[in-house]
Amino acid sequence: MLSLKLPKLFSIDQVPQVFHEQGIIFGYRHPQSSATACVLSLFQMTNETLNIWTHLLPSWYFMWRFMATLCMVDFWNDSYSWPLLIYLTTSFIYPFASSCAHTFSSMSKNARHICYFLDYGAVNLFSLGSAIAYSAYSFPAMLVCTTFHHYFVSLAVLNTILSIGLSCYSRKSKTPRKPLLKKGTQASLKDPVGVYCRVRPLSFPDQECCIEVISDTTVQLHTPDGYRINRNGDYKETQYSFKQVFGTLTTQKELFDVVANPLVDDLIHGKNGLLFTYGVTGSGKTYTMTGSPGEGGLLPRCLDMIFNSIGSFQAKRYVFKSNDRNSMDIQCEVDALLERQKREALPTPKTPSKRQIDPEFADMINVREFCKAEEIDEDSVYGVFVSYIEIYNNYIYDLLEEVPFDPIKPKWNSCNTPVRNTDFIPPQSKMLREDKNHNMYVAGCTEIEVKSTEEAFEVFWRGQKKRRIANTHLNRESSRSHSVFIIKLAQAPLDADGDNVLQEKDQITLSQLSLVDLAGSERTNRTKAEGNRLREAGNINQSLMTLRTCMEVLRENQMYGTNKMVPYRDSKLTHLFKNYFDGEGKVRMIVCVNPKAEDYEESLQVMRFAEMTQEVEVARPIDKAICGLTPGRRYRNQAFREELTRRLELRGGPVGDEQSVTEILLQSFPPLTSCEILDVNDEQTLPRLIEVLEKRHHVRQMMTEELNRQVIAFRAMLQDFDNAVLNKENYIQGKLNEKEKVISGQKAEIERLEKKTKTLEYKIEILEKTTTIYEEDKRNLQQELENQSQKLQRQFSDKRRLEARLQGMVTETTMKWEKECERRVAAKQLEMQNKLWVKDEKLKQLKAIVTEPKNGRPERPSRERDREKIPQRSVSPSPIPSAPPIRLRHRRSRSAGDRWVDHKPASNVQTETVMQPHVPHAITVAVANEKALAKCEKYMLTHQELASDGEIETKLIKGDVFKTRGGGQSVQFTDVETLKQESPTGRKRRSSTCAPTQEVATESEWTDVETRCSVALEMRAGSQLGPGYQHHAQPKRRKP
Repeated sequence: MLSLKLPKLFSIDQVPQVFHEQGIIFGYRHPQSSATACVLSLFQMTNETLNIWTHLLPSWYFMWRFMATLCMVDFWNDSYSWPLLIYLTTSFIYPFASSCAHTFSSMSKNARHICYFLDYGAVNLFSLGSAIAYSAYSFPAMLVCTTFHHYFVSLAVLNTILSIGLSCYSRKSKTPRKPLLKKGTQASLKDPVGVYCRVRPLSFPDQECCIEVISDTTVQLHTPDGYRINRNGDYKETQYSFKQVFGTLTTQKELFDVVANPLVDDLIHGKNGLLFTYGVTGSGKTYTMTGSPGEGGLLPRCLDMIFNSIGSFQAKRYVFKSNDRNSMDIQCEVDALLERQKREALPTPKTPSKRQIDPEFADMINVREFCKAEEIDEDSVYGVFVSYIEIYNNYIYDLLEEVPFDPIKPKWNSCNTPVRNTDFIPPQSKMLREDKNHNMYVAGCTEIEVKSTEEAFEVFWRGQKKRRIANTHLNRESSRSHSVFIIKLAQAPLDADGDNVLQEKDQITLSQLSLVDLAGSERTNRTKAEGNRLREAGNINQSLMTLRTCMEVLRENQMYGTNKMVPYRDSKLTHLFKNYFDGEGKVRMIVCVNPKAEDYEESLQVMRFAEMTQEVEVARPIDKAICGLTPGRRYRNQAFREELTRRLELRGGPVGDEQSVTEILLQSFPPLTSCEILDVNDEQTLPRLIEVLEKRHHVRQMMTEELNRQVIAFRAMLQDFDNAVLNKENYIQGKLNEKEKVISGQKAEIERLEKKTKTLEYKIEILEKTTTIYEEDKRNLQQELENQSQKLQRQFSDKRRLEARLQGMVTETTMKWEKECERRVAAKQLEMQNKLWVKDEKLKQLKAIVTEPKNGRPERPSRERDREKIPQRSVSPSPIPSAPPIRLRHRRSRSAGDRWVDHKPASNVQTETVMQPHVPHAITVAVANEKALAKCEKYMLTHQELASDGEIETKLIKGDVFKTRGGGQSVQFTDVETLKQESPTGRKRRSSTCAPTQEVATESEWTDVETRCSVALEMRAGSQLGPGYQHHAQPKRRKP
């Protein structure tokens, strides 16, 4: 399945200062993003996302408007519409160019300046288009046909040119100067450091594994038991990508074909290479580089491929001679033979003699698979030189150096005591030097010329025995130094005849391949190192840390355009290989990891370093220059020799392979006679010799003439051949011209048809877009119609629901008012009955008073007596029994089953009345709130106010709680109860205690009747006192 991986975003601290923007903390793109990454960043939240989309979307709208206007208006015949065309064109170009500028501005610093210059230029073009349209359509009428109007467009053009020039100048001044390219590099071609991962198998099957191979390019690290990384306690899984991942079942042959084979091929073609293994101790680095019996590693396979490729083209030993300036001298075969004889005469030769292969490493170099480079330069001779060094405690030692014992000059060991003659003398440390090409090399390092794989590996094995290894807690044979095995290949062309090596030092091509086995990084708390082991571990970790620092600085300089100094000199390891990272060869790294859980933390650090190293790019070296000689001269010379030998065999018999061409020619002459003169008077020897020499001279002349005739004939043949070739070339050239004319005509026809096809496709596209627009409008109208229909349907449904709700409310209100009317009618009827009964009683008493005889009327007792006497009961029976005493009980609401909200404001005054409003299971609140209303069905508000007589009047306002459509609560008031407290008030009556005269008595009688009548009229129904004693007998009770 195709999947797109969005590019990684960076924070403000990870990008250079030139890319910083205010208000943007996270979301910066890579300062050297590819075009694909820039396009994919459109779908991420970056610092340019808003700028890109706000310009990109309007650009398509203006383009659509431009195309629609172009189809509707005839621009060719209507010159008045040309300003509109220019305005629409610039309206489309400006946002589109601006969006492209913001999209691709993060490709590099120069790309940033170029993109923003285009952005400024597009803005100026848009202003020019606006000025043209303004001049044509919107210019003020009072200024039309004036001088300002005539030069308005010209001034706008001049302003645009000046603005674009100033923007170009402002961006150009910020463009950094390109650094000088180093010789042998190409700025346009860069290769990233190839990082490969190899996972070694576990030592025991039951060991816990923390590394899993996900795919051919990805590994995943699992957190082992006991390592809790995340805060929530989950195991953290991290994936790392490499150029290729080799699992536990990968063979050495598969690893060599992918990693080392291209480096050896580049070595044979004159390019440098660096291959090093990196990892923790015990991860299989030495096994990967050297191999094991029966399974050779990368080093023996590289040697085998080299000698398989150049075996038949090797120069004689000592034709190439190394010097101390990291270069090669060349000498002829005679000088090489003399030097070989001289060195063979030495008692201790430096080069190993041909003898039987050491069985200790015989199985390592026995490579069954034949491997050979392609396209070998057959007109050159080659020489292979090897050297082997180690970097121990940041000192360089030559492992191939033979140190002779000097008995005169004593040697001192680590204890500052003279060593014995049988003790081993350690080699002296070497220094790094820089040659004329600014390449680093080890001064005074031993370089041995080898002629076969066995000889080269024997030299390596001899130095391997001197390498420092030790037994640690983690590895039984732990490398305590960085080893570097350097293979130098010298290549020189043959002369024009193809016989001898060209004796020109400038024509020598020198390339080298460095195979580095880095010592493993380790933690002292795990290795339990002490003393020398502890110091070695510290130096190893320090050199590896310097290597990591150099990689980080290189990555930062390349990604962010900075110019920080790379600290190569902090370590001999990085100082030696600085040329490779500066562009003098291809660099590849094999990360060896051990999947056991104990190495999890170390493996995690190794993976992070490998991931960072992959982002470092190394300039690709250029190919070597061609010497200018005719290619194929070696085989032509061999073919000439074979043909000459064949012809001489036909003329004078077989010629041995050991005879030269000169000897064959001399044998064709007459043999010389004996030239020895024994007697002074010998007159036959000299005449015979003269005769033979004359014959030879005659044969030579004949051969010279024959040669001249053959040369003339050959020249004639060559001339005829040249003429024939020239005629054929002319004929072919004529045919080619005819064919080219036909092809040109066909191309023109094809271009015309393509233009026509594009025009038709463009029209079809416009029609399709127009159809799409109409269909979209149709769908929008249909959607709008459906929305309106649904809206009307909803309104109709709401209306019906409202009508039903109003109908229910009307019915409920009608029922309530009917009940209220019935209650009020019943109360009125009861009140009227009471009033009628009272009136009847009054009439009866009045009748009794009127019909009572005057002479038998008793005297009105005095008030003092009335107070002493017990009042008599009235004779007339009470029509209504006396009311029972009132029980002090709370009033119960008729809706006691519902739950109430009892709203009692904090300003209410507590009254001491007997009747108190009480509702059980009510929620009492001081301020009404939605939460309380949502839980209840009834609502009661206690309201107090001051009545006209100065007493407190309490009103209980009741209502029903309803839910609204918006999710709230509403209260509809339905009833009001009033609780009022009154104070009784006394009435003043007129009375007389004596009747001095008749008139006064008559008057008092009338007064008494009037008073009694009034008392009777005001008497409460059901009173136990008589009509005349209610007023006089009972004293008034004051309100306490």
